[in-house]
Amino acid sequence: MRKTKPKKRRLLPDPKFNDTLATRFVNDLMLDGKKHKSYKIFYDALEIVKVKTEKSGKTPLEVWKKALENITPSVEVKSRRVGGATFQVPMEIRPSRKVSISIKNMIKFARKRSGRSMAEKLSAEIVAAFNDEGGAFKRKEDIHKMADANKAFAHFRF
Repeated sequence: MRKTKPKKRRLLPDPKFNDTLATRFVNDLMLDGKKHKSYKIFYDALEIVKVKTEKSGKTPLEVWKKALENITPSVEVKSRRVGGATFQVPMEIRPSRKVSISIKNMIKFARKRSGRSMAEKLSAEIVAAFNDEGGAFKRKEDIHKMADANKAFAHFRF
């Protein structure tokens, strides 16, 4: 690349939990620049999670972080053209991309769920991911299966 890489922007921690990961999640949840609305959805979802997971003895933020950890993939496949053929080459994912993928998958599958409000759908997806089930967890499993099936092409890594 000719140009220098742009500097990483520092995220401010969210007002309630003082956590930058929560701010990152809210930024991805946000539509049309309505950050206050996405904060409300996120906090309402965590309140619903609190009610649903009283027996686990964990705070809603811990449940949410564990859910994100459960749906975070460690490898992915990338297309690599060698000769005339295109191979799906399994590759390790860098840490910032891992977090990004897990956040985006959780939001995507929460939006696909049926429910009354986005907060309810998001809380259902968080609880499902916490219990190693749900759409986002299945997506992670599919990514890992695909990488495992194509590990014969791992020597094409670049």
